[in-house]
Amino acid sequence: MSEQVQVDDANQWRMETPGTPGWPRTAHPDDPDKYLMVSADTHANEPADLWATRIEAKYKDRIPHVRIDEKGDRWSVVEGNRPTKIRIAAMAGQDQERNGAGATIQGRAADHKRDGIDAEIIFPNKGLAMWATPDPELAMAQCRIWNDWAWEFYGPHNDTMSPMACLATGDLPGTMAEIERTAKMGFRGLTMPCKPIYGSHDVDDPNYNLPLYDPMWALIEETGLPITFHISTGRDPRASKGNGGAVINYVSHSLSPTIEPMANLCGSGVLERFPKLQFALIECGIGWIPWALEAMDEAYRKHHFWVRPKLQGLPSDYFKAHGAAAFQEDPVGLALVEKFGLEKNCLWANDYPHHEGTWPHSAEAIERTMSGISDGTRAKILGLNANKMFNFNLPEAPNKAVN
Repeated sequence: MSEQVQVDDANQWRMETPGTPGWPRTAHPDDPDKYLMVSADTHANEPADLWATRIEAKYKDRIPHVRIDEKGDRWSVVEGNRPTKIRIAAMAGQDQERNGAGATIQGRAADHKRDGIDAEIIFPNKGLAMWATPDPELAMAQCRIWNDWAWEFYGPHNDTMSPMACLATGDLPGTMAEIERTAKMGFRGLTMPCKPIYGSHDVDDPNYNLPLYDPMWALIEETGLPITFHISTGRDPRASKGNGGAVINYVSHSLSPTIEPMANLCGSGVLERFPKLQFALIECGIGWIPWALEAMDEAYRKHHFWVRPKLQGLPSDYFKAHGAAAFQEDPVGLALVEKFGLEKNCLWANDYPHHEGTWPHSAEAIERTMSGISDGTRAKILGLNANKMFNFNLPEAPNKAVN
């Protein structure tokens, strides 16, 4: 990708930086002492016909597709969501560049070099709709297709471009088989929806706190692979329409539901029974984490007469020992990370190539948001934590290692 793409007025703020006074090193790609930078959340750019060309015949008419109505309007039809009218937004400059990025290995590598990224954890893009069905077997069929394609495409580059193997956990037998299959293939981690059955909550649906998932946790422990939960999975993130809908949906229906799998794991005894499990909440931000940990502990102490089973520690202890959360720009969370002892529980990401992310101006974003933490904490958050969790074994000083 060209570095000469025009940055229009609406994106000038991305280039603003207070500089790095007092920093012993920076996130700039040409810094000989650059931080190791592992983006814990990037996205694929899958072929548009990936599922249509590979799905089993019995599911052919049920996968996400575009419908054109009698007026000529185009609608996105996804089985578990309300139909959504497709509106083409006018984009220019780097907004347009983001829309087309990531489709080739060579393009990704060049884009990451430009942004200082040494390795990435890759999630679906179009494939986030795989889970948007109340039928977990249909979701699992789509996940298998994504996993096959992702390994074909990224597998030869898994040392630095690592896709997560997708699981539709409402289909437990299918999930067990896919964990075994993808672990043998060489995937570096697993990703599952924020709740197993897609759609509105039903108390009778299975969820991750229940013992029926113990065989799955045991198998994941055997593989040694970390688990991830990405935003906008589990239920429709576009629950609001009309005035302010884009803001309401992003904050209320996309980001906040990620709290559910954290509470399920940390408050239920799962992490006592399976102490080798590691999990990460992806693209959800970190500013809410200290509040959520305090809220879980408060609930455990004050509602102790309702809590079963009794835990050996507080829910926050389990998050600190087993969990992490990924963010792009979160000055509130960064102001709290050292105060609440979460230096090892935060993962930075540039969310390439999404508009919510920081690519291709990650160094400036880091400088805007990370001046209030120590150099050691910056290093952990920018790359060392993800390097360890996802078992990359990358050198801690990448530019020095090259020279």
